[in-house]
Parts: sequence; C-alpha cells; structure tokens
Amino acid sequence: MSSTPVTGRGGARDGAPTVDVSAMPQVLARIARLALRYRGRLALTSAASLLAAAASLTLPRLLGRSVDDALRIAAQAGQAEAARHALLLSAVLIVAATTTRGLLTALSGYQAEYVSQRVAYDLRLAFFQQLQRLSFGFHDRIHSGDLITRGMLDLEGARVVIQAGMAQALSLALLIGFAAYMMISADPTLALIGLAFVPVAGFALARMGFLLRITWMRVQQLMSVLTLTMEENLQGIRVVRAFAGRDLEMDKFDRAGGAALAEAFKRITLRFRGVSAMQVSFYASLGVLLWVGGGKVAAGTMTAGRLTEFTAYMTLLQAPIRQVAMIFNALARATSSGARLFEVMDLEPEIADRPGARPLAAPRGVLRFEGVGFRYDPAGREILSGLDFELRPGRTLGIVGPPGSGKSTVANLVPRFYDVTSGRITIDATDIRDVTLESLRAYVGLVQQEAFLFDASVGHNVAYADPWAEDERIVGAARTAQIHEHIAALPEAYETRVGERGVALSGGQRQRMSIARGVVPGPGIMIFDDSTAAIDAVTERKVREGLARATETKATIIIAHRLSSLMHADEILVLDEGRIVERGTHPELVARGGVYADLYELQTRSDAEAVLDEEAPA
Repeated sequence: MSSTPVTGRGGARDGAPTVDVSAMPQVLARIARLALRYRGRLALTSAASLLAAAASLTLPRLLGRSVDDALRIAAQAGQAEAARHALLLSAVLIVAATTTRGLLTALSGYQAEYVSQRVAYDLRLAFFQQLQRLSFGFHDRIHSGDLITRGMLDLEGARVVIQAGMAQALSLALLIGFAAYMMISADPTLALIGLAFVPVAGFALARMGFLLRITWMRVQQLMSVLTLTMEENLQGIRVVRAFAGRDLEMDKFDRAGGAALAEAFKRITLRFRGVSAMQVSFYASLGVLLWVGGGKVAAGTMTAGRLTEFTAYMTLLQAPIRQVAMIFNALARATSSGARLFEVMDLEPEIADRPGARPLAAPRGVLRFEGVGFRYDPAGREILSGLDFELRPGRTLGIVGPPGSGKSTVANLVPRFYDVTSGRITIDATDIRDVTLESLRAYVGLVQQEAFLFDASVGHNVAYADPWAEDERIVGAARTAQIHEHIAALPEAYETRVGERGVALSGGQRQRMSIARGVVPGPGIMIFDDSTAAIDAVTERKVREGLARATETKATIIIAHRLSSLMHADEILVLDEGRIVERGTHPELVARGGVYADLYELQTRSDAEAVLDEEAPA
C-alpha cells in the first residue's frame, strides 16, 4: 500500500518520491471506515448537506421567476399589483432559502469537523500505541523527528479529508447532477454550451490531484527533515552554545526550511493552475451562453427570466467545481499522508509474544546464556558469539570489556529488547521467547547508563515502574541509591519537578535517580549497565553497598568500565569482540596477568585495592 518506505535516521530520501496509484482507494477507504464508526454524526452531516444543496437549487428558479415578474410589472400596468406581490413572495422565498442553506451548511460543517476530530483522536491513540509496541530495532533505524511528523502533520492531513472531502461529496453530486438536469431539460443547446467547461475543468483538476499527491509526499518528507533539525538542535542546545555553533545550526535550519518552502510553492502553483484552468473554461462557457441566450431572448424564443435561471445555475455550478478542486487537494494530501501514517501502523513488531506464550513463572530465577550469538543486522558483523554463563539468585556477575565488545548487548538481550540469532537464553530452563514480554520485563530490571528522566516530579520518576508504590518504598529506593538526602533538600522534596530530561539535576544525580527507579519494583533479576559511570568513587561505594543489601537475594549483572564497580562480583566475564576471553573472580583475573589485569593496572591499582580492603571482612 505504501508509496514511500519508512525513512531511516538520515531523514527523508533525497530521490523523488514514487506514486502508487492503486494506494489511493485503499488509503481513502481505510480513513472512511474509521469515520463510519460515527455513523449517526455522518448521517446527520449528509442529511444537512443534502438539504443545504436542495435549498441552493431553489435559488435559480426563484431568481428567474423574479426577473419575469419584474418585467411584467414594467410591461403590464394592469397587472402590476399582482406582479409586485409575486415579486415580494419570490424575494421572501429567496431570503428563506438562503437562510436555510446557511444554517444547514453550518450544521453540516460542525458535524463533519466533529467526526474528523474524533477520527484524529482515534488515529493519534492508535499510532502512539503502535510506537509503544514496535521493537528497539525499529527505533534504532527511524529517527524520532520522522515519527513525530507522521504522528502530527501526516495525521492532520489524513483527518482533513473527512471534513473537506467525504462530507461534501453527496451535496456536490446533487448540486452538479440536478443543475445539469434542469439546464438540459430547459434547453439542451444552452445546456451543452454552459456545461462545456466541465470536461476541461475535470481534466485539469484530475491532473492537479495526481501531481499534488507527489508534491504532498515530498512536502511531508521535507517536514520530517525540518522537525529532525529542530529536535536535534533543542536537545543539543548546550553543545551548540558551548561550541558557538549558532551560525551552523541556522544554516542547517534555513536549508531545510528553504527546501520545504520551495516544495510548498510548487504545491500552491499546481493548485492555482488547476483552479485557473477551471475558471477560464467556466467564464468562457458563461460568455458563450450569454451571447447565444441573449440572441434567443432578443428573438423572443426565451424569456429573460429563463436566461437568468441558466446563468444562476452556471454560477451555482462554479462553487461546487471550485470545491472539487479543494477536494482533490484534500484527497491528494490524505493519500500521501495516510500512506505514511498507515505504513508505521501496519508494521508488525520484530519482538512479540509467540503464539501460546505463557507468563513467566520463575520460582528459582536461574538465568542461563547457552551458546548465545547475536547480530543487529543479519548481513552485518557478529556482535556476540558463543556466549555461555549461568547466574543464580544471590550471585553477582560482572561484565567488562572495551567499547564495542558487546557488553550492553547482553543487557538488552535478557529483557528481550532484541532476539538472539543463535543459541538461547533461559530463566529456570524456560526459553525467554516462550514467555510473555510483559511478565519477562516485569521480572527483569534494567538500569541503563543513559539516565533518562521525564519532565515530572522526582517521586513520579522514581516510581515510574510502579506508579502505585507506597511512599516508604520510594524513599527506601532513594536511600539505596544515595539520593534521598539531595531530594529531601529540594524546595518541594519528592514533588519537585526535575525539568526536561532531568536538566535540573547533575549527571550523577540523574544516574542515582535511575538506580532508585530500577529498585522500586523489586524485579527478580537486576542488570546495571554502566549505571554508575557519572558517580564519584566515594558515592559509588555507598551506592554499591546499598545495592548489595537490596539485591542480596537476586541474580545481579553489573556491566562497567570502572573495575571498582564489579570487583566484588562472584564471577567476572571479560568480553572482546563478542567473545568471552577471560572469566573468574577479581583476584583470579589479576593473578592471570591477561586483559583484565591490564585494565586493572590502567585504572589506578592503589585506589582499587583500597576499596577492596575496605570491603574485606575483618
């Protein structure tokens, strides 16, 4: 169905978009089905729109009769009073028809807007829910700026077609069909002259709609780039200021905005070309009709009122034809926008519950990696290869290695953010792919190096995994993470807002908040992925002591670059290029004189030994 593939982190594609013509009915039918959830409102919209069209169709006849009555007043003095009454009646009827049309049009427009906004609400929720379902692999490839554009601008483009297109289709069909019928039944020759502009306008508008769809697709892609540029700038505003990058950022934004503006001008040009072709053909037909019809009036074969009726029908047709241009524009935008929106909504998550998956039941909580291999890209390099280890409750496993050795990948595989490409991971001999994701991720707690905090209160951030946690548990988790004293000193303590991404806190404070958040739900397996990197050595030792008490009955994995964070582990794995090159306790690895010993030597041996001596039993 989609005409543009989901773009990657590079933003929109540079090449010209292609158009899948067959996608238009599919996308529009899907939007229509969403609107049909509100059948009562749609029925009221259609009824009001049709009645408004019927009221409009009475106006040409009333105007023609008024002209004839006025001429009779001038020509026949004896019947002047009767003609005046007829003229007054026609005027009253014209005012009544116009008022009725206005009220019905307002009612129809309100109901159409209501339905379109409800559909937008439904789509917005469904799109956001889909983003929560899609796997990390998808989010690794797609930039958030593109997703925001799809969920905001593309969704708006899909919504507008309900109000601007579907709600008006019936009334336009009635207006055009009935007006054409009345003209043909009155005078076929003048009708053919008056309707001669319809095929010309139809061709111009159809061509405009096709070209507009291409342009709308390109506009949406460029708006994704523009959103991405602004989003990155705002997220990195401190880096921009620190390196005086304002001019560079302005240039990037100007180029992105200029490209979107140029494409918008193309869209405007296409639309006005189509409308101009319609207008020129319309007035040409109207001119010929007046010339031929005027001759008939002069010859006495047609009354002036009938000619007025013809011109009124022509004028009545002009507005619907102009609305057709707007409908083509809305259809073109809805097709391109809807295709981009549904493209994401139709994706199946790479990581999902298998058929028949059961909730995790882990009475013992023994974690095993059995010959685990992993690649992010099936055609890419192997990140992990032949990884084997076992971790029991009450035991701590340390993992260390150079950047890119696969440490964080291990952390991401346990909660099934990604699936292994070979081997398997089990908890109590049950393959984690055979249990539900919800139960698995409730059992596995992961504290990552990047301590993301929401723009909410401290308490909300700490209790994010369990919003109904008691105050005692929240405070206890904060004490374990050695952050309670700082929180208590804040102006509103646990009710203090931390700002966007926790901007009001230091890096170490954010990491300790993240640790507290991981401790609150009390998961069965705890994984700390370099989660103390921004904490000073003294505070880290206190955090480690607190965590040792909080996780003494849990299986714990500690991934770190700083060896002091994992020297107390029951077993340490040294990874290099995705393989275990060394394993053992801290003393064993130091005595072996291998990779671990070299790392230990580089990280100030004396400080590390002092920490180890303090932890040794008296």
